[in-house]
Amino acid sequence: MRDIVITGVGVVSPIGLGKVQFQASLCEGRSGVRLLQQYTGRSLPVTCGGEVSDFDPKQYVKPRKSLKVMSRDVQFAYCAADQACADAGLQPDNHDPERVGVVFGSDMIYCDPAEIVGAFRQCMVNDQFDFSRWGSVAFSEMFPLWLLKYLPNMPACHIGIAHDARGPTNSITLGEVSSLLAISEGMRVIERGQADVMIVGGVGCRLHPTCYTVRGARDLSRHEGDPAEACRPFDAARSGLVMGEGAAAFVLESAQHARRRGAKAVARVLSYANSFQPHHNGLAAPGAAIRNSITAALRAAGVSPGRIGHVNANGLGTVVADAVEAQAIHDVLGDVPVTAPKSYFGNLGAGAGAVELVASLLALESGEVPPTLNYRTPDPECPVRVVNTAPCKSDHPTALLLNQAHTGQAVAMVIAAPE
Repeated sequence: MRDIVITGVGVVSPIGLGKVQFQASLCEGRSGVRLLQQYTGRSLPVTCGGEVSDFDPKQYVKPRKSLKVMSRDVQFAYCAADQACADAGLQPDNHDPERVGVVFGSDMIYCDPAEIVGAFRQCMVNDQFDFSRWGSVAFSEMFPLWLLKYLPNMPACHIGIAHDARGPTNSITLGEVSSLLAISEGMRVIERGQADVMIVGGVGCRLHPTCYTVRGARDLSRHEGDPAEACRPFDAARSGLVMGEGAAAFVLESAQHARRRGAKAVARVLSYANSFQPHHNGLAAPGAAIRNSITAALRAAGVSPGRIGHVNANGLGTVVADAVEAQAIHDVLGDVPVTAPKSYFGNLGAGAGAVELVASLLALESGEVPPTLNYRTPDPECPVRVVNTAPCKSDHPTALLLNQAHTGQAVAMVIAAPE
């Protein structure tokens, strides 16, 4: 295994565009969960969420005509990757484009229903939808390149084109574990010697009206007070999911390549591991899968449980999932500090792990673990030491990141401060 380092970070999130704004929100304990503005007037089962505000894609996407084939998700990913490459100092003269690749996690990208209203109307006969007309008459009412806006591989494609990345390119669509799996695959590409630099990360939007139609609203929080208090990971009063949107991207390099071009390492990625067990009623990855992923990641990193500075938990905020995850953390790691960044911005789907990783990178840099918002009453079913109220000093410059998908996958990753 080669030494892999992160040299660049970019983030588009409900708590800030760029890592400076993101860190300021963490330090101030400022939530990004608010009353929704982008989706007002829609028939949604919720009124609040982690929405990205003050985002003007025209400031970031070049050439601007590319916006015609970019959904909001793709715009987020493009912006985050652009930030990461600038942060890493990637320039045409300091790397070989043939040795640069992209792996990005994404959700299924939902289209705005308004874009296909005309097509559906063309298929209506006597107030009934006639499927046989779809192929012959519907598409005349749609933008010819409509599909390119919504394919889940488009974030990786646009990033690769923008940064002339001619190496291995891939996309991973596996729910909340997509980001960490994308980073893991980027590491594997470098370890195999197929690239020196990989642009990795994830993007997701769980606020889109169609998302609720497809995924349902069973586990959503029914909190009716201050929106900022709706997401309550591990708290005894947690009531369910709060949805959000966002993206984060990172530049991964072999340590040797980073030194050769004079790049500063933000962190080392020591290991990754994933495990699977059949899920139970779609509520949570079984505890065994989470424990297995933690144990395997520690083993691969050569780090003992007592040397983990903090755990960056999945922390969905649902009654069952939080209890299962907390017990698994306790079983393997004992009384380790735990933080749950979803309390700031909700569940970002495929973008979750990447945006949450930014919080841990900043924690390694500052030596302080950010608190979990809205944690007031411990739950005996969640036997973990949740960092709350104020940041806590970290005893070790390492972090373990966790994500789980409702389909049963569990992923763990160990990162450490630069040497």
